[in-house]
Amino acid sequence: DWRYIDMFNNKYSNLLSMILVVLIVAILGIIGYFGYDMLSSKAINSNAQTALEEFEKATTTIKRDTSNLKKKDDEENKLENVTNPEELLNNLTPEPEEPEEETTEPEKVYMEGYEVMGRIQIPKTKVDYPVLSPNAKRSLEIAVTIAYGPGLNEVGNTVIFGHNYRNGLFFSNNKKLAVGDKILITDQKGETITYEIYKMYETTPNDASYMKRDTEGKREISLQTCTDDSSGRIIIWAREK
Repeated sequence: DWRYIDMFNNKYSNLLSMILVVLIVAILGIIGYFGYDMLSSKAINSNAQTALEEFEKATTTIKRDTSNLKKKDDEENKLENVTNPEELLNNLTPEPEEPEEETTEPEKVYMEGYEVMGRIQIPKTKVDYPVLSPNAKRSLEIAVTIAYGPGLNEVGNTVIFGHNYRNGLFFSNNKKLAVGDKILITDQKGETITYEIYKMYETTPNDASYMKRDTEGKREISLQTCTDDSSGRIIIWAREK
């Protein structure tokens, strides 16, 4: 009967239409998700680079002031060794008309209210981000953070947390690192120390045993991030070269 055939065709057509609508909605959702993720990642990287530029200016000032103080100390030591008045006059350096105030105190730089304690660079994975403090939900969303330890480039083990967003941000590619790879840490004094990875492993989210360890008077860092499925943690140990 043609009526039954028409009914079947109509139902089949309606089913195909519904499937097509679902596919279109799904595709638009996927495009929207990845579009948002791309824009969000771009904004995070842009803000991070701005913070790094400000940090670079601050540490450059510290380096210059430290150099000036050393030069001044050298001149004073030179004068202490003078043995006659004529030599003293020859070694005197004229005072500048408007002497600049010299300080070795770091100028604090902030990113969304979180203090920039330093900079981390991992050449192999192209990581280049501010290291923020304190460790908090928001600070972890915009950069990486100090979670535990004496501080960047200080003797002991300093732990740095970073998210694995599986999109290249922060510590997403830590799993691609290997023993022997380099990590560069710059602190607020402008000193950059190169660390070399000597241990990598996965552990449970509640394992904090790696945080407190004897570094035998060396400067070390530990990086922590999630595995891709978030069920575990990837831990990296590195020591100064």
